[in-house]
Amino acid sequence: MGTVAGVNTRRYHGLLVASLHPPVQRYVLLSRVEEEVDGRALGVCQYPGIVTPRGFEILGEFRSDPCATWRFDVNGATLEKQVYLIPGRQGVVIRYRADRGLSLRVRPFISYRDYHSLGQARLDPFGSLPRLKFDHAGRFEDRPDWYYSVEYLVELDRGLNFREDLYSPGVIVLDVNTEWTPICASIDGATYAEPAERADPFLVRRADGTPTIMAGYPWFTDWGRDTMISLPGLLIVKGKLDTAREIIEGFLAHMRQGVIPNRFPDSGETAEYNTADATLWMFQAMREWLAAGGDRGFLRGTFYPAAKEIIAWHRRGTFFNIGVDPEDHLLHAGTAATQLTWMDAKIGDRVVTPRHGKPVEINALWYKALNLMADWAEEMGEDADYRRDAELVQASFRAKFWNEERGCLYDVLTDKAPVRKLRPNQIFAVDLLDREQQQSMVRVVERELLTPVGLRTLERGDPDYKPRYEGSPEQRDEAYHQGTVWPWLMGPFIDAYLLAFPDGLAYCRELIEGLESPDGLIAEIYDGDEPRRAAGCPAQAWSVAEIARVKAAYWPSV
Repeated sequence: MGTVAGVNTRRYHGLLVASLHPPVQRYVLLSRVEEEVDGRALGVCQYPGIVTPRGFEILGEFRSDPCATWRFDVNGATLEKQVYLIPGRQGVVIRYRADRGLSLRVRPFISYRDYHSLGQARLDPFGSLPRLKFDHAGRFEDRPDWYYSVEYLVELDRGLNFREDLYSPGVIVLDVNTEWTPICASIDGATYAEPAERADPFLVRRADGTPTIMAGYPWFTDWGRDTMISLPGLLIVKGKLDTAREIIEGFLAHMRQGVIPNRFPDSGETAEYNTADATLWMFQAMREWLAAGGDRGFLRGTFYPAAKEIIAWHRRGTFFNIGVDPEDHLLHAGTAATQLTWMDAKIGDRVVTPRHGKPVEINALWYKALNLMADWAEEMGEDADYRRDAELVQASFRAKFWNEERGCLYDVLTDKAPVRKLRPNQIFAVDLLDREQQQSMVRVVERELLTPVGLRTLERGDPDYKPRYEGSPEQRDEAYHQGTVWPWLMGPFIDAYLLAFPDGLAYCRELIEGLESPDGLIAEIYDGDEPRRAAGCPAQAWSVAEIARVKAAYWPSV
């Protein structure tokens, strides 16, 4: 990961960021390379008060097909550079070609540190990590040195440490001509290979070979909630049903007390279960999988038995106070100290967006899961009470969640009073309402929360509204779900809109045009106010997945 200009602006940028226990334990090993030809430098680096060298000044073109490709104009010659990873290996290829013979000096810069941290000059630059080996046809000049105070200015903007020291072992000298001349850097003996076909960057394999989905780059790993929301758009609409099934099986293998993991920490495989919705989103992923032609034998032999266990645990109560209220049949979850929904920012012990009680989307998902269980029970020839429970949930939902004053839904029901803050979570509950309520709720959300790049997480008139996602980590966490726009919500908003207004296809098609990008990647979040600067992860799985899903559902020929 890096920039078109060639300068690393984040601690996460690097040519080889290896996952020593995929998909976790990531280390930035090869930070960058700095090339020189005929006295002109191609590299770019930020130091205190100066950018040197300034290779972007001779950069003529960048393109991403078939891989990251730069074209430099060097003293009348044209030099091309490509960078790509080797699938399934811990290696990267950097290769060069020119329209005439050139002598190219390539200096690698080594980081060798955890991808969340920054490195300082030390006696052993490699530490206990596997050594990085360079495979090339040139000659190596042994000139080890440390380069001090390299700056990453995006980290400065994020209120974090932003300087580190990089080690360079020497210079690789290559004779470059019209054929590609490669350097392969790896820790597992990988050798040169041609660029592979463009792959889905979010689909990876764990150390045991099973597939999973990365929630976002550069810092997220595989989260249960993000995975289940992303499955339809990333895999199912593309016909990758076997891979989707493997992922569902993988999370079921880690299910405890009727809950699938929220996330697998960077430091190991001990799963965390602080989620009230990931398990319920899995039911929706399974519905999409079956509708796309998934083998119903998997439903009968694996998923349905697990689903019965899930429902039973939710009825009697499971982790983190997740359970059914016997009086109104609605699902409650959490305490004041927990964050179990997707609005999960926490600063120290303080939950920024408290949603403990009965969150609106959690109960919508609970209702949908019960209806699916009723359908599946009939298919299995079982006499179950899932449909009755779904009807009881819907009756209580309509009676308690409807905010007559504003013509929309409350966000959370608590023991004291309903939470009246206008948030987008209600769009997931559109099918629990009658047509008049559907249209009223969708119009309120459209008027107060819709932007060209997604939905705001809080209306602008709220005293807690934060127009910008910026500043220190604490300031950014305060804004994360307090007005910040999330593109992934455009998918469920379109679902809700078209259910309420079936003739709105043309209007909804216009809504997603602003989120389509040439490289197929969409950011995690945007500022709530104009000019709506992209922020968070530059590449977020569910942002991409939800746009792909609704396009396939409503405009398959586009």
